[in-house]
Amino acid sequence: MTTRLNPITTPRHELRAEKARRNKEAALAAFIGKKAEIDEMLARLQTLSDDHFNAHPDEINWGHVGTLEHYASLLKRITDSAFGEGEHAR
Repeated sequence: MTTRLNPITTPRHELRAEKARRNKEAALAAFIGKKAEIDEMLARLQTLSDDHFNAHPDEINWGHVGTLEHYASLLKRITDSAFGEGEHAR
C-alpha cells in the first residue's frame, strides 16, 4: 500500500507528479488486463479452428461457409486496424 501525499503540505508539482505516476500505473494495469483478455480469446479461437470450428467434413454446407466468412470479416476489421491496412491504411 502506498501512502498519499498531504495536499496541504506538499508542493503542487510533487502532487501532480504523484498523480501522473498513479495514473500511469493504473493505465499499465488496465493494458495488461485487456491484453490477457485478448490472449484468451485468441487461444479459444485457435482451439476452435484446430477442431475445424466443430464441423465434420461430411456435414459441411454453405451455412458453415457463411459463418466462417462472417468470422473472417470481423477478424479482418481487427487486423486492418492493428496493422494500418485496408480502410485504416495511412
